[in-house]
Amino acid sequence: MDFWQGFIIVTIVHLLAAASPGPDFALVTRQSLLHGRKAGIWASLGISLGLSIHILYSTAGLAAVVAHSVNWMTLIKVVGGSYLIFLGIKGLCAKQRHEYFKGELHFTRHESSLRHVTAGFFCNALNPKAPIYFLSLFTVVLSPDMPLPTLAIYGCWIMLLQMLWFTTLAFLLTDERVRRLLMKAGHWIDRAFGVTMVALGIKVLSSSKW
Repeated sequence: MDFWQGFIIVTIVHLLAAASPGPDFALVTRQSLLHGRKAGIWASLGISLGLSIHILYSTAGLAAVVAHSVNWMTLIKVVGGSYLIFLGIKGLCAKQRHEYFKGELHFTRHESSLRHVTAGFFCNALNPKAPIYFLSLFTVVLSPDMPLPTLAIYGCWIMLLQMLWFTTLAFLLTDERVRRLLMKAGHWIDRAFGVTMVALGIKVLSSSKW
């Protein structure tokens, strides 16, 4: 498979994977709606940086080892599932917000940029489904035997695609008209996020198939 054929396949596959609803999608949605566009973008950056972990071990050939090791997969499942449940509990325990919808809408700003980046990073890095996804991608399209520059280009492109997708999502969700409609749900955004994350975490912890 030549460079550009692999490049096109990686682009299509990863855009479809990024657009699929999951922990990353839920996190960027929450951060954007509750803390504003910059928070969503910072979270998107963290998610993209989290991808570097999966890309590095995949290029090193460790994805196959992890995917075929019961102990490693169990560890990843427990850590990843527990982190999703932790995020969910935070959402469920969020306090009631009193929003007024006359005039300009205001975002909450009590979290730093670093916190948004960190949340995005760990949300992606601890995603227990990622090793299987990257094992499949690297088996079909890529290979640890590829030249290092080619692997580096593919890896950086995957991270850029992730950043572009979630940044676009953050921009859409913080459009004044879109946000005005969604923020009327106010308190329920945290609740929906919490339920989603807890459900995903429980599903991961109880899953017997990888």
